[in-house]
Amino acid sequence: MSRSNDPLFQGSKTRSTTGSATGSAPGSALLGGSDFLQLDPDRAPAGGRTEWLAGRLRAAIADGTLPVGTRLPASRVLAAELGVSRGLVTEAYQRLAETGQVAGRGRAGTVVVAAPPPAPAAPVRTPARGGLVDALRAEPCRIDLSPGVPDLAAFPRTAWLRAERRVLGGLTPADFGYGDPQGAPALREAVAGWLARNRGIRADPDEVVIVAGVAQALALLAQVLREDGVRRVAVEDPGSLGARQQLEYGRLSTAAVRVDASGLDVAALRACGAGAVLLTPAHQFPTGVVLDGERRRELLGWAAEGGVVIEDDYDAEHRYDRAPVPALKALLPERVCYAGSVSKLLAPALRLGWLLAPPRYRDAVVEAKRYADLGNAVLAQLVLADLMDSGELERHLRFVRRRHRGRRDAMLRAVAAHLPGARVHGAAAGLHLMVTFDEGGSGAGFEDTALASAALALGVKAHPLSWHRLRPGPPGLILGYAAGPVSEIEEGVALLGEARDRLSRISRRTRRS
Repeated sequence: MSRSNDPLFQGSKTRSTTGSATGSAPGSALLGGSDFLQLDPDRAPAGGRTEWLAGRLRAAIADGTLPVGTRLPASRVLAAELGVSRGLVTEAYQRLAETGQVAGRGRAGTVVVAAPPPAPAAPVRTPARGGLVDALRAEPCRIDLSPGVPDLAAFPRTAWLRAERRVLGGLTPADFGYGDPQGAPALREAVAGWLARNRGIRADPDEVVIVAGVAQALALLAQVLREDGVRRVAVEDPGSLGARQQLEYGRLSTAAVRVDASGLDVAALRACGAGAVLLTPAHQFPTGVVLDGERRRELLGWAAEGGVVIEDDYDAEHRYDRAPVPALKALLPERVCYAGSVSKLLAPALRLGWLLAPPRYRDAVVEAKRYADLGNAVLAQLVLADLMDSGELERHLRFVRRRHRGRRDAMLRAVAAHLPGARVHGAAAGLHLMVTFDEGGSGAGFEDTALASAALALGVKAHPLSWHRLRPGPPGLILGYAAGPVSEIEEGVALLGEARDRLSRISRRTRRS
């Protein structure tokens, strides 16, 4: 279905106002269009020519009309053909560059470097609950506001390549053999230093186990805890659907424990009878609350009595408006299993993380890791160790923190403008916002899964909050802001507003009938 025929697109609020009101150069007359892609500015909406041109180029790249390697016309040439300002064409090219579809090549001009997937033609169909997140991840879209994705365009390629050359230059033939299943000693030492500097955790490199991200850390812990007699793990509600499923796949049952403004309810944890608890105390997913001092003391008291704490420190480095929060591992190392990774700092594709287990579990974790995969790829471990030791990773963190903060601010403005009445949670840190709708007011009686589905039909991905709940609660969305440029964030939230308005009108008509 095209946008012109889809009622969800009527009255779009996303038209760009870049440039003058018409987008034309002052005093110029339209020349009737360009031979290039048969572009005709007369077909552009008033005040929206920049987005129109970017959209036409984006569509031509997606359908193969402009394959990878194609050189786009010089901005001044295309502007002259269309009878518009050169700044309008330059801005359209820049929007495609920000999303990684084109790149400047100096004298070679602007070249197509990547083709995006086509926009979906219909809302996502809800799959079996076990594959919700994976199914959504596989759906094509134009604007991805899924949580948990960092700014992948900011990956420090140059620094990574320099580190890789340094590492390769110093390796002997023997270094290309099988590595230590616990992890390369150089990376374990670097991780120990990184955690001491950034999370206040004093750990010996021998305590660190290198894993393929937090997901594998949870899988290994599920196996080890089950062998130790633990059968039930408490989880935050709301909390990460993926983390909960990882434990359940490891044949552990889970018990939902509510989260409020102070974090996990420790009294409810005691009442549920679980032998272990998985939580995100520094920046609770998805609410963004911090486990406060009183709850921390209660939790550590529960752990000292024999409970096991699994601390998922998934994005604690990304903070904007508050001081750093100490890791629980730093306060009670003997009872806390600590997991972290570079997935939210560099890229999930690296599959590099770390697990610090108490002494009673460490040998069992290393043995489980050995039989799982014989250890992570050594070369990538050594490159990451070099980045940590050289200070490059800290420099990268400072850079993306500034960039993420700007995108966070843009999303806050967009939510205020296009989702009036919505409540925003967790803005002080992290890579996402949680937005909830008052069921008796702005929520207007629709389900958040319906809203996410309607948004996907418009080309926008977002997680419905209900996916990450075990108990009923107000409808909401979890919106990631780190991965895309400000223009995409603004447009994506505006389209969410359109989808919500449409569902609200349908709900009101249904109640009246």
